Parts: sequence; structure tokens; C-alpha cells
Amino acid sequence: MTFDAVRRVQSQNPWEETLGSARAVAAGDRVLVAGTTAFRGEVLYGEGDPYEQAKVAFTSALEAIGEFGLGIGSVIRTRIHLAHARDVDAAGRAHKELFDAVRPVTTLLVVEGFVDSRVLVSVELEAFRGAVDS
Repeated sequence: MTFDAVRRVQSQNPWEETLGSARAVAAGDRVLVAGTTAFRGEVLYGEGDPYEQAKVAFTSALEAIGEFGLGIGSVIRTRIHLAHARDVDAAGRAHKELFDAVRPVTTLLVVEGFVDSRVLVSVELEAFRGAVDS
């Protein structure tokens, strides 16, 4: 099977234009999804709720790999960035609900903060285009 060398997709996130970046990039057999928050356009979903923000952010990231014909079964790595250590359980619960059957490798980090102080969670995905999708 051959893949296009590199393909990029954009979302409605204004930071992509500001920074000159893409939502997701497919390179060979990998698809990488940039840091994704619970913003959809100008609306932040789950304000004050790290569980809801994690669910919305992961759903948006999964939609990005969907642009390449991939689903949750192709996810091999996730990263969760939190503004507060107190939100580990809530974000972890959202991750487990989505990825328990898939079991990607996962990194969980507490960061100094995000550009918008209302953001509690940002996530990233990496998918493998040779995976058997579920």
C-alpha cells in the first residue's frame, strides 16, 4: 500500500492561520494531530469541566483523523496536557471511556497554562494508517 508523501488538513481553529500550522498531517503511515482543545469555532465547550473538555477535544482530534479515513482503532499514541493536576482523574476518565479497548500509549502532563485561561485540557493524537481499525 502506498500513501501520499505528506497531506495536511485544516480545521476552523483560528490559531492555525495565525501560526501557519495544520490541524493534522499525514506523512507516510502516520497521521499526527496537533494540540486540540474543546473550542469549536469561537465556543469553548465544557467551560470549567475538565472531563467535558477532554471528551470534546478528543472527539475533535478523532474527526481530524477521520479526514484520512481513520478511526479510533488506528490511534497509537495520545497526549493529554492539563492546566491543573487536580484534573487528572476527570481527563483520565474521559480518555478511558474513549480508548479503553484501543489502549494507545499515553502521556499525561501538567503544563503552566494555555493561551486562553478557560482551557483546562489540550490533547494530541498519533494514528497509524496500517492499523486494523475498530
